[in-house]
Amino acid sequence: MEEEPGRPAAPAEPTPPDDGTPPVESVVAAGHTSPEKATVDEQDREPPDGPVAPDEDAPPAGGPSAPVEEPARPRRRGRTALLIGVATVLGLVAGTCAGVLVQVDREPTKLPPLSQAALAPSTGKAPKPLPADQDRQVRTDGDLRDLLLEKPRGAEELDWMEGFDGWVGLAGYAGTFGNPQEAYEYLLRNEFRRAAVTGWEVGEKYSVEIQLIQYRQEEVLGAAEANAKGQLSAGGNGVGDWSIPGTGDGRAYVYDEPVPGLDASQFPYRAVAHARRGDIAVHIWMSGAERIDNKMILDLAERQMERL
Repeated sequence: MEEEPGRPAAPAEPTPPDDGTPPVESVVAAGHTSPEKATVDEQDREPPDGPVAPDEDAPPAGGPSAPVEEPARPRRRGRTALLIGVATVLGLVAGTCAGVLVQVDREPTKLPPLSQAALAPSTGKAPKPLPADQDRQVRTDGDLRDLLLEKPRGAEELDWMEGFDGWVGLAGYAGTFGNPQEAYEYLLRNEFRRAAVTGWEVGEKYSVEIQLIQYRQEEVLGAAEANAKGQLSAGGNGVGDWSIPGTGDGRAYVYDEPVPGLDASQFPYRAVAHARRGDIAVHIWMSGAERIDNKMILDLAERQMERL
């Protein structure tokens, strides 16, 4: 029988070092793993249910000595504007209260009377009111027909004036224009008040018609506008014009040629005058068988203005 080889001898136990560090084998046998192997095992090991949440107690990557920076808290908006608004309101309330307290302590101010007596001059007596014959407003507020020129001797009334009392209303006066509806609206805007008309005819030489148109003139200067509009329509080529004495802007116009459309009529020539005095506009028309002399229309207009 062959002899069995002998078993190798067990290795001798390592001698621990003198510095007290445990041997590597004793560490492995106790269940500890070397740092190199632990790193490889952690890399090869996969988490069972996804990534593992970081440990809140683990130190930051920079090491235990790296400072931890906390995120800055966002600043609340609108706080400053709210404070300013509150301060403003409080200031207004305080100022109002202070003003009320000051006014309460003061004596009430006496108001002047609503009606006052007539003021007399410093020396002497107050002037007397104007008599009716000198007060223009009193004259024009009366019967407007009394201010018209009287019919001269030997003259006859116009045919259309038979049974006419001399007064013309708004609708009747607007009917004398080419477009009565437009004229009616124009007279309303210009505050038409009333109108007085007269006229006569001297043989077969000429005829005269005079109109006194009075306006209220509360908001519109109707007389001035009527005078300007009459002068604008009267002027033109072949028409001579002259200033009426005693008036600021009154003028008379004489047509050198027969009026178009009136060649076959009894009085084809025309002369007109437009002036104003206060709230009354004066319109004079003369129609003649021959050209009318400018002195005739100027004299007629001047005498009519004197009665106003």
